[in-house]
Amino acid sequence: MLPYPVIQGHQVHGTRVAIIDRPWMTREELEGYDAFITNLPGVAIGARTADCVPILLYDPVRRVIAAVHSGWKGTVLRVSHGAIDMMEEVFGTAPEDLQAVIGPCIGPDSFQVGEEVAEKFKDASFPMPQIWTFQGPGDGTPMSGGHHIDLVKANAWLLQERGLREENIRVDAIDTYQDPSFFSARREGVQCGRNINAIKLL
Repeated sequence: MLPYPVIQGHQVHGTRVAIIDRPWMTREELEGYDAFITNLPGVAIGARTADCVPILLYDPVRRVIAAVHSGWKGTVLRVSHGAIDMMEEVFGTAPEDLQAVIGPCIGPDSFQVGEEVAEKFKDASFPMPQIWTFQGPGDGTPMSGGHHIDLVKANAWLLQERGLREENIRVDAIDTYQDPSFFSARREGVQCGRNINAIKLL
């Protein structure tokens, strides 16, 4: 349990971004959003994950924050770019001022994907030598062999592509599939609980 309420939506692996302009919003108002932005002190916003990538953004100049849910589909669709675009347009954020945290998510050794998923990253112009590996037939253990995608590197690359400085991107290198203290949809099934990744202006 968190010691304070967190505004979070019904995430759909899309690119919609919501501006949170008051402390409480209805479930209907939060339906279908995967990124949230606010400049309200004391209002926590968050991303619910269970292997997907949580990205928390902070603009110390304009005093604006964002919480982004970026699964592999959202990564291919560049949902983080949509959040930064909105911060820039509405609040005047300069991407080079942003500080980012990429939170716990499934690691590259655990994120085995089909060839069709790997192709989607290639078609979306990701730097494949940096984010993709092919591990051959595997040794029969879970997640061995086949295509693997590094979602952390993919999202860090997206943030830099959008103007963030590399030194302003912090990575929490915990593999949610391997660490039983975190919920993992791939390990436990999609009906498992969710990890809450929250940010709040004081």
